[in-house]
This record gives sequence, C-alpha cells and structure tokens, in this order.
Amino acid sequence: MRFKQLLTVCMMGTLLLTQASCAGAAAPLELGGYTDDSGAITVLHGGDSADPYFAMQALLLAHENGMDISVPAEKFANWLVPRQKPDGTFDRFCRGADKTWVSCKTADADDSLLAIWMKLLETMPAKLAGNPVWRKSHEVSKVALEHLYQPSRGIYMVSPVVLHGLFMDNLEVWSLKVHLKQPQQRAASDKLARAIHDTFWDPVNKRFLVSTQLEQRSQKQAFYPDHVAQIFPLMFDFPLLPVNSRPYYRDWMAAHRAEWLIQGQADYPWGLLAVLALRQNDKVSAGCWLRESTPLRHSKRWSVSDEASYQILLSRGVVAVDKQTSCK
Repeated sequence: MRFKQLLTVCMMGTLLLTQASCAGAAAPLELGGYTDDSGAITVLHGGDSADPYFAMQALLLAHENGMDISVPAEKFANWLVPRQKPDGTFDRFCRGADKTWVSCKTADADDSLLAIWMKLLETMPAKLAGNPVWRKSHEVSKVALEHLYQPSRGIYMVSPVVLHGLFMDNLEVWSLKVHLKQPQQRAASDKLARAIHDTFWDPVNKRFLVSTQLEQRSQKQAFYPDHVAQIFPLMFDFPLLPVNSRPYYRDWMAAHRAEWLIQGQADYPWGLLAVLALRQNDKVSAGCWLRESTPLRHSKRWSVSDEASYQILLSRGVVAVDKQTSCK
C-alpha cells in the first residue's frame, strides 16, 4: 500500500498519515492494494481472497481508534450487501481469472460476522437511515443473529449447524449490543455479559474457556485461541474480569508479550494487540510490535487487520523501539 502524496512529517521522527491529522482531523484509512474498484477488501495485499470478517475487523478497528473509514467502508458495504444470502449470512469470496468475485467458502462463524456487519453499518447512521437496501440488510442480519441465540446458556451459537458457542464471538456480539441506549436494550446487554462470564469463566484455572465444547478443556493451550482469548475482553472494555483491567493487561503482557511478538514467523503478527497496547498507554509494547512486525508488511503474513493496526499506530505517533530495547 502506498500513502501517495498524503504522508507528511508532523512530529520529529514520526510519519503521520495526512496533513489533516496534523491539524486535528481524523487520518483516513488508506487501503490501496487491499481494495479494488468494486469495493471488495482482500485479506492480503494484492490477494484474491476476500473474507468479510477481516475486512470489517480492520474497518471497525480503525474507526474505533479515531481514523476516518468513510470511503472504504461505504464502498465495501455497497459491495457486500448484494452478496448477503437469503438467510442473512455471508460467505467468503474468491476472485477468479476474470476478476469477478464468487462465493467460495462459508464463513468461519455467523454470529460474530452478523454482529460486526450491523456494527459497521451503524458507523454510518445517516447513510443507513437513507438507504433502504442497507436498512433491510441490517434487519435481516438482526433476525439471523437472534436465531443463533441459545436460551439455555444465554449466549450465541456459531451458526445454525455449529451448535457450540465461542467466547470471542460472543464478546463481539456483546460489543454490538452494549452501545444500545434504551433501558430494556441495556438490560439485555448486561444479561448477555453475565451469561458470557458464567458460561466461559473457569474458576478452577482462573481463565476464560475458548468454547463450550467439553473437549477443548483438555487440549494443549496455544497462543491462538487460548492466550488471545484471555486478553480479548479488553478490546471491548468487557467489565466482568477477575481483576481491574490495568493489572489484568500487565499480567497478560508479562506472560505472553515475547510469544506474541514472534507470531509473525509462522502466522499473522496480531497487530490488533498492538492497538490494544496503545490504548493501555503501553507505547513500548506497541513500539516493539512495530520493530518486529513492520518487515512483514504487505507480505503473506500481513493481513488487512495488521495494516489497519499499523496505520493506527503511526497516526498516533508511535514509533518502533530501537534495537537496544528489550521486548521480551
């Protein structure tokens, strides 16, 4: 991705994204190489796979951290809405030799995808109110999501055919509902938060379970999903943690920062955790991520979510730490 003529020096040694950001306006999220004229957003730079989840995760991450997503978000919404299936769910898409996009895989999880789709549309309230196609999609998505509600546990199932619940998916559903303003809606949000805690918190091992599947309790823990799941609540300011968020964050970083910073060697580098570090005023960890992960930029180990994370950090003046700084 190129920043074209928009880059300018706003702070000594720090490249910010636009002259507008120097004047206090929101820096625009630039997705050149990740999007095309149709509005599709690919997982990888110049890639031929478009997973709506990763596209919306990147857009929402940028929006929630002060960047202007209006141009790519509107184009993406107009691209995706006619591809919504009659049951309200979405597929993943592949670009063929003729450059057209076709459904090629089902979504990993319908519950989280439906929630973040509605959340994305709600970031554009005027356009949502004035666009009957968007409004219909929002309503169809709401109905589809509620069909995944499991009353016995009070949480959401992955899909109509995958009948277990996932901790991180339910946090994303809760993040949609927590912003509702009416007292009845807030009561429902609080009820879901309590159900998430009661379903997934393991009081014996003092950690959140990843899934309602019994077999996952005996599986060897890995960085993803197990360790990521423990810090994921902080992405949404989930209130039902065993301790206050500051010590909770510090304890996680003390235990897992070194492991996180080498993820790019075999997987994606998890840039959204660098954004979380910035939100926690931990610029050293964010700078460590820039130092270790920037060489991966636009490679096959760098997703559009990582690109959004990278631009967020730069727009906020974060710079890579020097070689002498320990990141272990």
